[in-house]
Amino acid sequence: MSPRPTLALLTLAFVLAAPSPVVRADTSPSVPPGTEPTATAPVQVDPNDPDLKLPEGGTLAEPKVLDIKQVVEDESGDERREDTNADVTFALQAEVLFAKDSARLGAQAKSRIATIAEEIRKQHTTVVRVFGFTDDLGSAAHGDVLSKQRADAVQAQLAGQLNEPDITFEVRGYGEQYPIADNSTEAGRRKNRRVEVTFPRTAS
Repeated sequence: MSPRPTLALLTLAFVLAAPSPVVRADTSPSVPPGTEPTATAPVQVDPNDPDLKLPEGGTLAEPKVLDIKQVVEDESGDERREDTNADVTFALQAEVLFAKDSARLGAQAKSRIATIAEEIRKQHTTVVRVFGFTDDLGSAAHGDVLSKQRADAVQAQLAGQLNEPDITFEVRGYGEQYPIADNSTEAGRRKNRRVEVTFPRTAS
């Protein structure tokens, strides 16, 4: 048998076995989501520079680069977008995605998630994090399960809309951890019941 037909057969097999998007559970994050350092100082600082003279015994602190964060929230508070120099984060309130205590996507969910999918395409990203959160009502164990199920549902919808096998999804349910508002009020609990989708910024 000549080598050429064999090569053609192998190529066909590769095309037919195209991989699905990778989904990875982020099981042991070392820091809360969104607090990771994203930039380092672009230049070395010379402590002996005459313009940086300090009193005897004084030392310079380690240089830091702080992210500039732009936050835009719609009038209803149902959707929030945060942009830094490194990442884009969309936060969708659970009420616009799911019925109470449910992980089944509702009627508004597809259009909301389609907006996120379009931005992911624009940024040409290959890693997307989908994190679910709840308020502190009910047991922590139930919140952990529900938040993960909701994150899974959003990830599945995103993957279907994107149809990009090269994208890796990191999916986790944080339950009541990392609240962004006061759980002692219903308005605060509503903000805490959310799904966040974060991905690196690669385009301006």
